[in-house]
Amino acid sequence: MVDENAREKVLAAAEELYYRKGFAAVGMDELRTAAGVSLKRLYALFPAKSDIIAAVLQRRHEQWDSALTAAVADAGSDPRSRLLAVYGYLEQWFCVGGFRGCAFINAFGELGGTSPEVAGIVRAHKASFQEYMSELVAGIGAPPSLAAQLSILAEGAQSTAAISADPQVAVQARGAAEVLIDAAMATAGIRPANR
Repeated sequence: MVDENAREKVLAAAEELYYRKGFAAVGMDELRTAAGVSLKRLYALFPAKSDIIAAVLQRRHEQWDSALTAAVADAGSDPRSRLLAVYGYLEQWFCVGGFRGCAFINAFGELGGTSPEVAGIVRAHKASFQEYMSELVAGIGAPPSLAAQLSILAEGAQSTAAISADPQVAVQARGAAEVLIDAAMATAGIRPANR
């Protein structure tokens, strides 16, 4: 239990520091101090910085999946509302203090070219999101191409909101998503539920 507690402290500190300052900018001494563990304990838990980065990204992936799934579930049973809930979730996230964009995009930008492991983790996360969007799109009976379009829209909103520091980007993305969804449904001959 002591190791699990120390591991949690390290991951919580690493997640905050990496997100705020960048993966490359944070050294093991700074992380050790922030986590309140000895350097020896830190290296016993994570033999290399790459191990910490991988664990932080896995943790972020689980948080993202859990929060996004909950937001979509809260939207009820209407398939169109469930798809649009993705953009409502983004808006809430963009309003969180200290929002600096997608940790996976940030990690890829910093380390993707030199770390095949990080590149693989990021690609797997993004593929997972694409798969989830495909499931939501299948729920309205729209063509599969809509999932890729809506995913790109969500990804672009994350980057734009981080750069502009404007959470309204999510509202604009939602408006564009509504147009795409309605057009795909009309093309497929699907009548929307009463709104």
